[in-house]
Amino acid sequence: MLFNTKSIISKSIPKLCTNILWRQYPVILRSATTTSNAETVDLAYSSYESTDSTSPLPPLVILHGLLGSKNNWNSMSKAIHKTTGRKVISIDARNHGDSKHSSQHTYLHMAHDVMKLLKKLEISKVSVLGHSMGGRTAMVLSLLCSDLVSSLIVVDISPVKTSPQIFSMANLFDAMVAVSIRSGIAMSKARKLADEQLKAVIPDVNLRNFLITNLVQTNSGSYAWRVNIPALKENFQQNIATFPASLKGLQYAGPTLFIGGSLSDYIGKNDLPEIQEYFPLADLIFVEGAGHWVHSQKPEKFLEIVCKFLAEK
Repeated sequence: MLFNTKSIISKSIPKLCTNILWRQYPVILRSATTTSNAETVDLAYSSYESTDSTSPLPPLVILHGLLGSKNNWNSMSKAIHKTTGRKVISIDARNHGDSKHSSQHTYLHMAHDVMKLLKKLEISKVSVLGHSMGGRTAMVLSLLCSDLVSSLIVVDISPVKTSPQIFSMANLFDAMVAVSIRSGIAMSKARKLADEQLKAVIPDVNLRNFLITNLVQTNSGSYAWRVNIPALKENFQQNIATFPASLKGLQYAGPTLFIGGSLSDYIGKNDLPEIQEYFPLADLIFVEGAGHWVHSQKPEKFLEIVCKFLAEK
């Protein structure tokens, strides 16, 4: 099995997939078209595929959550590929991981970044799986480019509701900025120092470990966060914490599965009727004992649910 990591440079402007909807939704699509005129950014991705793979099935694109990266999905991406035979493409969002930075960070921008990458890869049909922020990007991509998306999986996020917990994420930006680590020390020591400084604000050790995956050492030996914290903080309240209201009225009528954690409040157990206003074929499943990070807290059950859906849809 061969795994390749590549970075695609996107220099041209993406063309919106939904020009045919202009007559029906001119007001709704105005903001999307404004975004399409903005410059896309370079997206890094990892591709999981077998050298002898001949699967006719569409690749699965995986979109991570806020302050995450494609690396968080490495084991799950391999497992999904091994189980389904599908090519899996895990992408770093703008301002995250190895992808380029930008002052703009909206779901419309991120959806266009993915469109452009898929065009460069000459892929015309994909299944899409997105968690949290990535789940909303996946929803927007599906609503704007329904012909591109063969099926949709959204993990613990909703287009109709925002968990009160999400607003506490803003405190994480300040906590990360406040971390100070001297240059030239070993990465293991730097991680330990970062953990000690974050502990005063973030008692959850698993959350601290998740954030510290973003700590990198520069060529000069100094330490920095690879996520673009200023841009994420600036865009958080208006553009990340809520789903774009301008897309109200659009629908993606393909196979759709929402997966929530039973211990999370990011998706309500009674949200399905409102979700189906956007995604009429949507089903909703809750994983018992899982919180917001369903895929890492209950990986075996998550893998089973995802692979069963992909096999059937």
